[in-house]
Amino acid sequence: MNIVLLGPEDTQSEIWSIHSKRQLQHLREHLDITVGQNLKVGIRNGARYVTEIVSIDEQEVCIRPIREEAVPAKLPVHLIVALPRPKVLRRLIMDSVTLGVEKISLIHSYRVDKSYWQTPFLQQIDNYVTLGLEQAGDTIVPEIQMYKRFKPFVEDVLPTLISETSPAYVAHPYADESMPNGIDHACSIVVGPEGGFIPYEVDLLTKNGCQAVSLGNRILRTETSISYILGRLFS
Repeated sequence: MNIVLLGPEDTQSEIWSIHSKRQLQHLREHLDITVGQNLKVGIRNGARYVTEIVSIDEQEVCIRPIREEAVPAKLPVHLIVALPRPKVLRRLIMDSVTLGVEKISLIHSYRVDKSYWQTPFLQQIDNYVTLGLEQAGDTIVPEIQMYKRFKPFVEDVLPTLISETSPAYVAHPYADESMPNGIDHACSIVVGPEGGFIPYEVDLLTKNGCQAVSLGNRILRTETSISYILGRLFS
């Protein structure tokens, strides 16, 4: 945790309150906080501040803002990823938020088990977002959407995301063209399930404006490929 992320409701007076059990435990166990110590704090979807701790008790830590700091810039990326296994979903959301992804869409595909859409992990996404923001020192929550039908998303939604200045790339290990690197424009990235998109899905994606690109001859796990793609595109 590199900032403590608070809700707007916690910052309505001159003295702010940290009362989340998770956050309090981290502050006590890992930072060994004391009165007078400075603490980096962000307001969800708002600004980021250096604050001073003014009091500590079992139920809350009270702080006052000292000065505002810059919030890290987002990557101009719309990440479109086939819904992974529930345990992978947690890491994927946290890592994508930490890396600064601006928007995330979770989609269905042939090799996505339908039971994945029933997992309670989907109800906990906001918690994973918070952890990713706190790790990165960010405050701005990315937009997250879910599409349980592949074809309607590709035919009706995807084309509205693509333009000359904002292309879409589908990661496909057998594509002839390599994934670009060092770009300076917005884009959408489409990543399949761990078993990959089936040929029909790749064809439908390319017919609707995606460029099929390869990451090389190694087959990567979903969460590994996303970190690699973002590092390559915006290096």
